[in-house]
Amino acid sequence: MTILILLAAILVLIGLISWAKVHAFLAFLLVTMGVGFAFGMGPGPLLAAMYKGLGDTLGSVLLVIVLGAMLGKLVAESGAAQQIAVALIQAFGTRHIQWTMMAAGFIIGIPLFYNVGFVLMIPLIFSVVYKYQLPAVYVGLPMLAALSVMHGFLPPHPAPTALVAQFHANLGLTFAYGLLIAVPAIVLAGPVYGRTLRHIVAVPLAGFRVEPLPESALPGRLNSFLSSLLPVLLLVLVLGLQALLPATSWLAPTLTFLAEPAVAMLASVLVASVSLGLAQGKTYASVMEACAASVKDVALILLIIAGAGALKQVLVESGVSSEIAAGLQGTGLPPLMLGWLIAAIIRVCLGSATIAGLTAAGVMLPTIAHSHANPNLMVLAIGAGSLLLSHFNDAGFWLFKEYFNLSARDTLRSWTMMETIVSVVGLVGVLILDWALKALG
Repeated sequence: MTILILLAAILVLIGLISWAKVHAFLAFLLVTMGVGFAFGMGPGPLLAAMYKGLGDTLGSVLLVIVLGAMLGKLVAESGAAQQIAVALIQAFGTRHIQWTMMAAGFIIGIPLFYNVGFVLMIPLIFSVVYKYQLPAVYVGLPMLAALSVMHGFLPPHPAPTALVAQFHANLGLTFAYGLLIAVPAIVLAGPVYGRTLRHIVAVPLAGFRVEPLPESALPGRLNSFLSSLLPVLLLVLVLGLQALLPATSWLAPTLTFLAEPAVAMLASVLVASVSLGLAQGKTYASVMEACAASVKDVALILLIIAGAGALKQVLVESGVSSEIAAGLQGTGLPPLMLGWLIAAIIRVCLGSATIAGLTAAGVMLPTIAHSHANPNLMVLAIGAGSLLLSHFNDAGFWLFKEYFNLSARDTLRSWTMMETIVSVVGLVGVLILDWALKALG
């Protein structure tokens, strides 16, 4: 009955958004209330869960998305994104732009959380799209595939890091195995699959469309790269210092503070306001106006993400995720495949990759204790499962759909399919690596 109710809720959500053309935020609220009552929650607990979901979800992404939008607006309007696009195309040519974008996403996806990397690189993607008249999805998907794989597979991202601790895995080995699996997953889901999507027509958010500036008006190339990638550089520097210095160092509390993505984004916006604004002859008022305009571009996205968070919280507090996972323990599947499957099903039902991964870990802990499954590979199997079939209840789905201004159908064909390829290739890679390690002794 639980599965049937969840399936009905997902179908209703899809129907409201796709066919009835109800705004996604309203659709989420309606479906969330219906699901809560269907699972026996009273009005008080239901509303409390919705408020918690709304608050927790916005609390975790609001600063990053808004500050990222401000940085993106400054990068776009100053001509820095145009300068970076010119440099990339000159270096690699439009023929290899997919691989260029994939490599960039892979590199910045290691230290950056997904939302940070997404909003940071969107202006760069759109700059290439507009300047060279290339299909937006074709250009952007390889980079976002790389960011997604890093988020789901590898430490220091939240879910993989927590899974390493829960399974008492080796952080270094998990990272090394993860890289071996991540590369083919990104290549197949990004450049290879992306070639089939050239015909998708996408008109990205107008806020990121900037008329090309004459070369003499562009900021310097070094300034453009440093200002645009400052969050990456700051976090890499901080994480490097954290790895080198002992936890008892007097610098440790400061580094912990600076390692927060929101802090790095705030510092980057302040620097870019000077380096790409005031230093380029812009007035203080025009710089602040650009920051204000960027918030308007992401306001609806934030509402939709909040609505998805409310639904997720109601499903979590109703005990649905635990009930589904417990019912799968008696399937007799190999532990690595079972971990992937549990994470995948919870991901499809709840939308959150992090919740799916952590819930699956709790279910698999007793299983892995009585089996010979490699804990490092179990982290990766669950991480791969947590990325499967991103759809209407996933904040990442809406980020991609709204920023690229796609229809629901085209988002399913591009984003959802890309995430599914990553998940399945990840599972295959885990199973092959498990076989190879056993064969080697």
